Amino acid sequence: MPIGLLTLEIHIPDARSLKDKRQVLRSLKDRLRAHFNVAVAELEHQELWQRSRVGVVSISGDGKHLEESLQAIAEESERVLGRDLVSREIEYFEDQE
Repeated sequence: MPIGLLTLEIHIPDARSLKDKRQVLRSLKDRLRAHFNVAVAELEHQELWQRSRVGVVSISGDGKHLEESLQAIAEESERVLGRDLVSREIEYFEDQE
């Protein structure tokens, strides 16, 4: 069963506090969870105001569907974050069981 991981590197230059940063991330997480039914979590840089690494994970019985879904999620992330999205990376893993 294929598992997909989308990693987003985010720089939020307008954030002046962790509260500002959390507001941006909460908006992104809520939107992705609601529209795509995926797991979303901040992976690194929790203590920094202007930087974050966010992971989005999805699983599917169909590899092609998973690939299309993660691509759509990446595009939606770009729309939501705009210039704050520094980079994105998609990785796929096969369940070994």
